[in-house]
Amino acid sequence: MNEAYVAEAGQIKRRYQYELLARRNVVACGIGYKVSKGIRTDEISIIVSVTHKVDPSALSVEDLVPRELEGVRTDVVETGILRAHQKPTDRWRPAPPGVSIGHSQVTAGTFGCLVRRGEEIFLLSNNHVLADLNRGRPGDPILQPGTADGGTMEDRIGTLAEFTPLDFGTEEPECQVARWLAQGLNRLAALVGSSHRLQPVRQTPGINRVDAALARPLSPDLVTNEILYIGTPVGVGTATLGTRVQKTGRTTGYTTGTITQIDATVRIDYYGPSALFEGQLVASPMSQPGDSGSAVLDMEEHVVGLLFAGSDAATIINPIDEVLTALDVEIAIHR
Repeated sequence: MNEAYVAEAGQIKRRYQYELLARRNVVACGIGYKVSKGIRTDEISIIVSVTHKVDPSALSVEDLVPRELEGVRTDVVETGILRAHQKPTDRWRPAPPGVSIGHSQVTAGTFGCLVRRGEEIFLLSNNHVLADLNRGRPGDPILQPGTADGGTMEDRIGTLAEFTPLDFGTEEPECQVARWLAQGLNRLAALVGSSHRLQPVRQTPGINRVDAALARPLSPDLVTNEILYIGTPVGVGTATLGTRVQKTGRTTGYTTGTITQIDATVRIDYYGPSALFEGQLVASPMSQPGDSGSAVLDMEEHVVGLLFAGSDAATIINPIDEVLTALDVEIAIHR
C-alpha cells in the first residue's frame, strides 16, 4: 500500500466530504480499495457509501457521485442506513467485556473493555449505551445485564462516571434578525390565542470524533478485563486497510471482519436525531444492534477501536486512540 497516495487521497476526500454527504442517499465517505465486479482490487479510491443504489438516470446532476475527484477514482457502495447499535443476555459476576450492559433508561449495549486513569478502573462503552444520548448524569445507575435483557436495579454494576457529549448539530442562532422574527411571530401567536411558540435554531456541522462513555464499578471485584471469547488485551494498536479484526458483543457474540475504509466521514442515525462523525474506521459487516460499545481488536489482541454503529453491510468504529484521548484513560492490561 502506497501510504503517501493514501494520505493524498485522504486530503482530497476531506476537501469534498461535505459536498458528497449533501447528495441524495449518501451516508459516508472514506478511503478504501476499489471493488470491481465483486472483487477487491489494489486501487485506492474514495469510497462513497449510499443507503441504496439508484439508476443514474433517476438522479439529478447535483446528486450524481463524480467518477473521480482530483484524479482519485470513486467507488459507490450500498450500506443501507447507518444506525447506532442499540437493541433490546445472562447476568455475569464478575462481568467480562463483551456482555450486555446499559444505563437504566437504555435498552442494552455492550461492555467494551476496562480502562484506567491512574489507579482507578472504569468500564468503557458508548455514550448512547451508558449515558442515554447525553441525557445521563454522573451517578446514574448502570445495569448488567441491560434492561432489554431483564436487568433491574438489583443488577446495578456501576454508575455513570463521565461521557463525551454527542453534537447533533443545532444550537442557538447568532443571527439577531432570526431572533427578532421569532419574537414577532410569537407575539402574533399570543394575540390570536395560540399556545405554539417558535424557537430559532441554527444548523451546524455537529462534528464528532467518538461516541464514548465511562462507568465506575460499584466494586472492582464485579468486573474482569478478560474479554469474553477473546482474552485480555495486550495493548493498543492501529488498524489500516485490510486489517483483520475481532470483537465480542451482546447480540452477535464473537465475530471477525476486515477494515475496508479509513478516515471515513459518516452520518449516523440515532433513531431520530443524526450526528456526523469524522476520522472513523469502517469494517465489513460483523455486528447488529446491541453490539454497540464492543471493543474491536486486531488478531494479535491489540485494541484498535470502539464499535458504535453499522448496518447489514458495514460496521462503524471509533479509532481507539481517539477514544482514550477524549476520555483521558488508557487500556487496563492488568487489574
